[in-house]
Amino acid sequence: MTIHIEDLTFDVIIGLLDFERDRPQNVIVNLVCDYDYAEDNFINYADIVEHLENKLKSEQYELLENALLGLKDLLRETYPQIQSLKIKIAKPDILPQCTVALSKSWHF
Repeated sequence: MTIHIEDLTFDVIIGLLDFERDRPQNVIVNLVCDYDYAEDNFINYADIVEHLENKLKSEQYELLENALLGLKDLLRETYPQIQSLKIKIAKPDILPQCTVALSKSWHF
């Protein structure tokens, strides 16, 4: 099975710049993960959404790179049945002329 979480949007403290540390900014998280489904071995996508949002809000990462790695570690610990994972974090308001994002894929 493949879980898709698209355009999860919320405000969080993330970034290196002084103004990014002072006030929350809008981020957009997209995730795709594959796992072997069985009736007693399913992953609740609503729980993943909650984990993503809580982790980013509690950690207040400076670097998107570290945010991606932290989310990967959390999801792998919580859901060891995940076989592959791709996470993208976008910051749509940091530059006026574009949205910037970072993504990473893993295969386990």
